[in-house]
Amino acid sequence: MYNFLIRQNLEESFGDALLEPTIAHHDVLIARLKNGVTLEIRYPDTHEYSILWRWDGAMSVIDTAPIHSDPASFPNHLHDANGVVREDPLTDPAADPWDNVRAVLLAVLSDPKL
Repeated sequence: MYNFLIRQNLEESFGDALLEPTIAHHDVLIARLKNGVTLEIRYPDTHEYSILWRWDGAMSVIDTAPIHSDPASFPNHLHDANGVVREDPLTDPAADPWDNVRAVLLAVLSDPKL
């Protein structure tokens, strides 16, 4: 359900930034952006998500897997392009799924390296 709504909002709000239509699989949305970023969005529940992006050979991901308790943003955290786990500056598990995806989209459109 969340993937359908996210896909609809993504294509309506960021259609000009998309390289091609969003690809929807059973558990993931894939969006390829004109700036070279590929996003993989997994949102099985409102407070459980993974938003991964690749750009220029680097990969970063924000997720809510409760295995890294050090960042102040626990349970959500960022695995940056250098593999360092740090505080998530963009999303909030209490926020609407689209608001979180939108925040990541705006950030990676501005600077994929964060």
